[in-house]
Amino acid sequence: MMIAPFFSIDPATRRVSLDSSDPAFYGNPNEVYKALHCHCPTFYWEQQKQWFFTGYDHVNGLLRDRRFGRQILHIATREELGLAEPEQHLANFDLAERYSLLELEPPEHTRLRTLVNRAFVSRHVEKMKPELAELANKLIDGFKDKGEVELLSAFADIIPVTMIARMIGIREEMGPQLLAWSHAYIRMYLFGRTREDEDGAERAASDFSDYVKTVIAERRANPRDDLLTHMIHTEHKGQYLTDAELVSTTIVLLNAGHEATVHQIGNSVRVILESGCDPAELFKDEAATECTVEETLRICAPVHIFQRWALEPVEIDGISFKRGDKVSLILAAANLDPARFTDPLSFRPDRNEAPNLSFGAGIHFCIGAPLARLELNVVLPILFERLPGLKLAKTPSVKDVYHFHGLDALNLAW
Repeated sequence: MMIAPFFSIDPATRRVSLDSSDPAFYGNPNEVYKALHCHCPTFYWEQQKQWFFTGYDHVNGLLRDRRFGRQILHIATREELGLAEPEQHLANFDLAERYSLLELEPPEHTRLRTLVNRAFVSRHVEKMKPELAELANKLIDGFKDKGEVELLSAFADIIPVTMIARMIGIREEMGPQLLAWSHAYIRMYLFGRTREDEDGAERAASDFSDYVKTVIAERRANPRDDLLTHMIHTEHKGQYLTDAELVSTTIVLLNAGHEATVHQIGNSVRVILESGCDPAELFKDEAATECTVEETLRICAPVHIFQRWALEPVEIDGISFKRGDKVSLILAAANLDPARFTDPLSFRPDRNEAPNLSFGAGIHFCIGAPLARLELNVVLPILFERLPGLKLAKTPSVKDVYHFHGLDALNLAW
C-alpha cells in the first residue's frame, strides 16, 4: 500500500518502507504516525531493520518492562550476541557514554540516579522560577523594539543551556561552546549517520570530557553550592562517583538538560501560533498554562525514539524477540494514539485524557522533566505577554534530524 512516494505499508506482514531522510516525513511526521496507527501500529521498518511500536499502551508498557533494558552487555558478551567490537575511532565517545544515566541499568543506574535526583525534584527546581523569569525578560528586552526576531538563536537556545549550566556549576559564558559540543555529540544517535558525523561526535566528546575534568578539579579544590560539587562530595552506601562517572553524568545532564527544551520552546510557539488560539486564554492562569504546555508536549514532542534491548526471550503484540534483539519505541507517535486521544492531531489544551509520554516512563523517565516543564511554564507566558500580536514571519523549517524534532529557525514578527 503506497501512502506517499517515501512511505509504503504492507499491513498483512506489518512491513513498512519509510525514508526518514525525506523532508515530507521529518517535516510533518504526525501524518505518518496517523497512517501507522490506522494500518499497523506495530511494524517492521525495512530501512532500520528493526521492530517499532507506536501504540500508547505498548510504548508505555515497554518503557516500564524490566524484560527490556537500555543496555545488554551487563548480562551477555559481544561474542554471544554477535555484536561487532567497538570502533576505535569512537573511543572517546564510548568512554563518555560508558556511565551515562540514559544507558545504564540497575544497580549502577540506581546509584547514579540517587546521587543526582535530589537536585531535580520539583521543590528544588521551583526555586529557579524567579531567575528563569528574569533571564526570559532580559532576552526579550534585547529584541522587543525591533519588531522581529529569530527566536531560536535569540531566546530558545540561550535559556535552557544557561539554566542547566548554572545548576551544575559551569560558567554561563561557556553556553555557546556547550551548544556546539552538544549538537555534534547527538549526531551519533541519528539514522544514517556518516563518518563525518562520527568524527565530529568523537572530537566533541574528547573536548567536552577534558573541559568537564578541569571543572571537577576546580570543585574538588574549591567546593560550591552547585550540583557538580554535590555529586563529587556525596556518597551513596559508602561509595563516591568516580571521575569517569562524574564526566559521563555531567555530559548527559548538560546535553539532555537543554537540547530537547530548545526544540520544545520552538515547537510550542509554532503550534500555538498555527492553532489560532488566543494566547491570553491559553496562559490566563497557572492551570491553563500547564494544560497548554502539556498539550504542546503531546502533539510535537522533541524526542521521538527510544530504543530497548530484549534481556530475555519475550513476545509482544504477537512478535517474538530473543535476548539481544533491539526494539524501538516512538514516543511522539504514542502521544497521537487515537485509542487514547480524541482527534489526536488537533491542538486541544482542554484535554483530560492520558498523560503524554514525551519524557518517557519507568526508571529512565527523564530526570530533567521538572526543570524542562518549569522552563516552558515560565517562559512561554512571558513571551506571549511581552510580544502581543506575535505571528510567524515565514513558514518555519524543520531540522533534518528525525530523532530530535525541532526547527532550524523560527522567524517571528509583532
